Amino acid sequence: MDRRNFAKLAAAAAAPLGAAAQNASSGRFRISLAQWSLHKAIQSRMVANLQFPRIAREQFGIEGLEFVNTLMEPPIASNIQQLKRNMSATGTKGVLIMVDGEGFMGAVDRGERMKAAENHFKWVDTAAELGCHAIRTNMYPGEKQPGSEPEIAAFLERCTESFSKLCEYAKGRKINVIIENHGGISSDPDVVVRLMKKLPVANFGTLPDFGNFPKEIDRYQAVRKMMPHAKGVSFKCMDFDASGKETTMDCDKLMGIVGESSYRGYVGIEYEGSRLTEFEGIQAAKRFLNRYAS
Repeated sequence: MDRRNFAKLAAAAAAPLGAAAQNASSGRFRISLAQWSLHKAIQSRMVANLQFPRIAREQFGIEGLEFVNTLMEPPIASNIQQLKRNMSATGTKGVLIMVDGEGFMGAVDRGERMKAAENHFKWVDTAAELGCHAIRTNMYPGEKQPGSEPEIAAFLERCTESFSKLCEYAKGRKINVIIENHGGISSDPDVVVRLMKKLPVANFGTLPDFGNFPKEIDRYQAVRKMMPHAKGVSFKCMDFDASGKETTMDCDKLMGIVGESSYRGYVGIEYEGSRLTEFEGIQAAKRFLNRYAS
C-alpha cells in the first residue's frame, strides 16, 4: 500500500462516520479498537504507533485504545509520554495492552515461568501509565501442548503459580491480568475456566475472542463459558457483506451471548481480514457494533 492510496482510504473511511458514529456512552457497551487491526499499516510504516489515538478518534470515532506491545516503537519510555499527550489531545482512553513475546507462563521449568511473570511487570507499569485497566497475557506451555488429563492438571498448577505472581504485582498498580483464547491449550474454554477457578483473585479474568477457536470447538458455547470471567471482549472479524453482516461467523449471536452476561465494558474491534482493507474492515465492524453500543 503506497502513501497516496493509504491517505485516500483514510479519507474514505472518515467521511461516512460523522457525529452519528461517535461512541454512545449511554449504551450497554463501549467500543474500542485493537491496534492489531492496523498492524499491516504500522508494520509497513504507513502509520506510526504514536498516531494510533488520532486515527481511532478522527477516522472511526472510537475512544477506547487497545495497544499491542510488539507494535510499540523504541524508545518505549519517551514514546509513552508522547502517546499520553496524543491521547489527551484526541480525547481517547487506554483500555488494555496485548502482551506477546515475554515468555511462557506455563513452562515446565519453574525459573522460566517465573521469569516470564516478571517480564510482564514492565507492561503492567506501562498499562497503568496509559490509564489502561488490563494487560492481555498468553496461557502457553512453552513445550508440547498438554493433552491428557494429568498433563493438563500439571499445566494448570504451573500457570496458577506464575499468574498468581503476576496478579499480585498487578494488584498494586490496579491492573487486571486477562487471558485470551489465543491458540493451543488457551483456546480450550474448559481449561481456561479451570484456571480462573483455581486462582479466584479479583484482578484475574478472561478476554473472550470471537475467533481463535479450532474447528472442533463450538465458538458460541466457548464464548458463553468464558463470559462469566470476562474483563474484556475481542470482536474478532474477518469480512462483511454489502448488508453489513459478518460472513465468517454469527456475530449477532455472539453479541447476544455477551449481552446476556453481566459484562458491561469495552468491546474491542480486531479486524483481521484480507478482502477489505484494514480501514474498510474497521469501518464495517464499527457500523455493526454501533447497534449494540447505543
